[in-house]
Amino acid sequence: MSTVSKYKILSQAKESFSKAEYKTALEKFATVLQNYPNSKEAYNGVILSEMAMSGESGAEALFDYYEILKDEDKESADVIMEEVLNNLNGSLDKLSEVFAEPLRERIELEDGILYQDFKAILEGGADFKETFENIMFSTRVIITEKDDFVDFLEHLIAHGFHEMALTYLENALSVYPSDKLLHRLLKKLSQGTMIEN
Repeated sequence: MSTVSKYKILSQAKESFSKAEYKTALEKFATVLQNYPNSKEAYNGVILSEMAMSGESGAEALFDYYEILKDEDKESADVIMEEVLNNLNGSLDKLSEVFAEPLRERIELEDGILYQDFKAILEGGADFKETFENIMFSTRVIITEKDDFVDFLEHLIAHGFHEMALTYLENALSVYPSDKLLHRLLKKLSQGTMIEN
């Protein structure tokens, strides 16, 4: 199996998962894992697919979280997700367990600020653009929920960070090509950019 087909099959597996075709996703992740036993992405995909197939309600949210983390830093995303899955011992009764204090500490060690903490700074009256620019140079914003991701994109668009918002949107749309909310944001972004130019 060539490296090209590894990425192609991983891409197909992720697409199947996002369409809730968990059995197909599991088979594709497993195929990659058989040929590339050290692939953390395939390993994590197998576990997430098994969880989704067994009806674990948080599996989809974890998958979304994993994709967002990978946009930030793929290598550390694989490690963080592997730790999260290992710590869960196959139980996802409450999604809050995933974002519990040990993971929060781990994320902070990864030199980042959680979006919830970033939002708290803004709610205290801070200016988004100035605060975000300060954070960009010293750390990174870590987003763990889809609603926060959408909120973050809307702020980026509203405050003129069009290229950055476009990069995030393109990555998200490659995983969720039919997501209406993401398409609405892309339209909003293209209109804003056209008005500006």
